Amino acid sequence: MRRTLIALALALSLGAPAAFAHDDGDEKGGSISKVNGGITAEAGQQYRDLETVNGGIRLRARAVAEDVETVNGGITIEDDVQVRSVATVNGGISAGERVQVSGDAETVNGGLRFDFNSRIGGDLGTVNGGITIKQSQVDGQVHTVSGDITIGAKSVVRGGIWVERPSGLSFGRQRAPRIVIGPDATVQGALRFDREVELFVHPSAKIGTVTGAKVQTWTTTLPPRND
Repeated sequence: MRRTLIALALALSLGAPAAFAHDDGDEKGGSISKVNGGITAEAGQQYRDLETVNGGIRLRARAVAEDVETVNGGITIEDDVQVRSVATVNGGISAGERVQVSGDAETVNGGLRFDFNSRIGGDLGTVNGGITIKQSQVDGQVHTVSGDITIGAKSVVRGGIWVERPSGLSFGRQRAPRIVIGPDATVQGALRFDREVELFVHPSAKIGTVTGAKVQTWTTTLPPRND
């Protein structure tokens, strides 16, 4: 998790509202920073950084921003938005079509979803949550610990996939994440699995070297889960 996101979480734990300078964002190209409350980036407008501690963030269609960050809240990104990076601790990230993220998109407790023709220039990662991309491109790595991953049809992942082993104590049999590589999808680089997973790859997909999992093929319907 990037340093700025950790700083947001630390500010929350210390109860330090003074750590955030408030800018109401009225000026074109301004930043918006809050402790409590959500943020909305209006359609077609340009901003610098958007950050809050307790609240969600919504970027309406065609908005442009730099770093978009919250601690407790989800992030919703509408169609044709452009941002440099997007991150949250407790919340998911849901993006529409043709969204451009030049850097990383990441969360700790929440899922990530990017719809058709989007592009993430860095990594796409979460700890506790699923990841879904539809006919989109990730230039970095797709990474999770506990969630499912779906690489939709005709999607491209250039940095491989990594499912990390959970840290800390766990009791009983843990649910195995399901990893699905769709028709005509491409995953370049290594597919590394440090824990048990169910890996399903469509015959028309192209993937790199697989470590730690057995590849199962699927065509039209996935089998029931082994929960």
